[in-house]
Amino acid sequence: MATSFWNVAATFTFVKLLLIPSYHSTDFEVHRNWLAVTHSLPMNKWYYEKTSEWTLDYPPFFALFEFVLSHFARAFDPNMLIVKNLNYASPATVVFQRLSVIVTDFVYIFAVKEFCFHCLKPARRGSGSDVFTHPSFILAVLLMGNFGLLIVDHIHFQYNGFLFGVMLLSIVRIYQGRNLEGALYFATLLNFKHIYVYIAPAYFMYLLRNYCFKSSKKDGSVIWTSFSFLHFARLGTIVVLIFGLSFGPYISMGQLPQVLSRLFPFKRGLCHAYWAPNFWALYNVADKAASIKGLHSGFLSQSNHTNQASMTGGLVQEFQHAVLPSIAPVVTLILTVLSIIPAVVHHWRYPNGPRGFLRCLILCAFASFVFGWHVHEKAILMIIIPLSLLALEKKRDAQVFLVLSTTGHLSLFPLLFTQAETPIKICLMLMYTIYAFITVSGLFRIPSGRLRLPLLTKLESLYVIGLLALEIYCSLLHSVLGLQQFYPFIPLLLTSVYCAVGVIYCWLMFYWLTLTEKYVESNVKLE
Repeated sequence: MATSFWNVAATFTFVKLLLIPSYHSTDFEVHRNWLAVTHSLPMNKWYYEKTSEWTLDYPPFFALFEFVLSHFARAFDPNMLIVKNLNYASPATVVFQRLSVIVTDFVYIFAVKEFCFHCLKPARRGSGSDVFTHPSFILAVLLMGNFGLLIVDHIHFQYNGFLFGVMLLSIVRIYQGRNLEGALYFATLLNFKHIYVYIAPAYFMYLLRNYCFKSSKKDGSVIWTSFSFLHFARLGTIVVLIFGLSFGPYISMGQLPQVLSRLFPFKRGLCHAYWAPNFWALYNVADKAASIKGLHSGFLSQSNHTNQASMTGGLVQEFQHAVLPSIAPVVTLILTVLSIIPAVVHHWRYPNGPRGFLRCLILCAFASFVFGWHVHEKAILMIIIPLSLLALEKKRDAQVFLVLSTTGHLSLFPLLFTQAETPIKICLMLMYTIYAFITVSGLFRIPSGRLRLPLLTKLESLYVIGLLALEIYCSLLHSVLGLQQFYPFIPLLLTSVYCAVGVIYCWLMFYWLTLTEKYVESNVKLE
């Protein structure tokens, strides 16, 4: 099995190498600029530098990560490290930055190996000696060949694989009962990219409930006298040390407010330029429909309608809704917290060990995606990746995974809008989706039926098939019908809204499956 795993890793690494010449987004320039800033300027100027509009807005560990990479970058092309060389993309620069993503992906590959070999408990084993039907092999392909990671990191350009690798290592250590290591990895992850703070409640609740409190009753309720101050102190020490290493230099320089202002900019608007498929996409469309109705009925002035129409202009900016109440950041925070509370309360009352923790983590990621402020469409991977870990264990979880991965991955299509990448994204998406449906349904021995895809209900099947119709319209028919000139944002709007329905359905379904799950006494040994 080990040989097969590394063969899979080598195959996908080769695919990544083939994608080096492909299109890259403005995120490529973002990270090139950060290489230049961290290499050319002293640390006390990193979070003040603003020659480029793409200022450093990740936590200090990621800034140090860019600083380390910059020393290797110098061997490829020193000119990429000049702050004033905006939009610099020489062939050597492209090769270096692409290779840096591919090399750091080995953190993710190692984490996948750790989970597949030590943590996976599938619904059933593969048939005989056929390695291709072995659950560990299937999960390795689903994780390393994840369509979203391939296009976001190796075409669009980001370092999500490296970051998800750290997250998976944290999950693996918690599965193994090595809770302090799990906390160490997660605290480190937060200081690389602060978006993961949304799943912090799952870590807090699990470590408090299963590490600081050492015992539970047979019904799952906590034994209050089992609280260990020593465990609590150990946990707190790790967190304080990691955050001290990260933010300590900036605190000593009196720059903490400046760093935090970069990490949490609230003037970017409720939605990203391309709406993530979440609740706010539906809210925006409802407001748009109400404004059109109000305009035709005479209840809304043309000026209000024009102002509201700017939200479909594809720009990152603040805007006001025309009919429905405009949403402030605090509203999204309240809704996110309220939608997380049932998950963490349930996990406190019925811990269910590491798998209960993973379900809580996924629900926290769901909540932040559905209700968060200025959510990027790429954040759907924060749900799909951990959900993959459960997809081979229970049929209903597999059902949610198939719908969500298909919906979430298709919602990423607008990120690659160039003609040259269109065949690539379609082929990669089809291969991943077909492989997922065949192998996952085969593991549960559930075939497809009439008007029904494997594992899915008829309604779910119709929805997934509708994604194909949606893409045909957005990629082909919209232009053929001559609508692109007059309604250029319609394909993005349709993609966001249609995919939002699927994402919210999966969220509600997974919530129901989690809250109705029976308590199972955990036998994981604590450190």
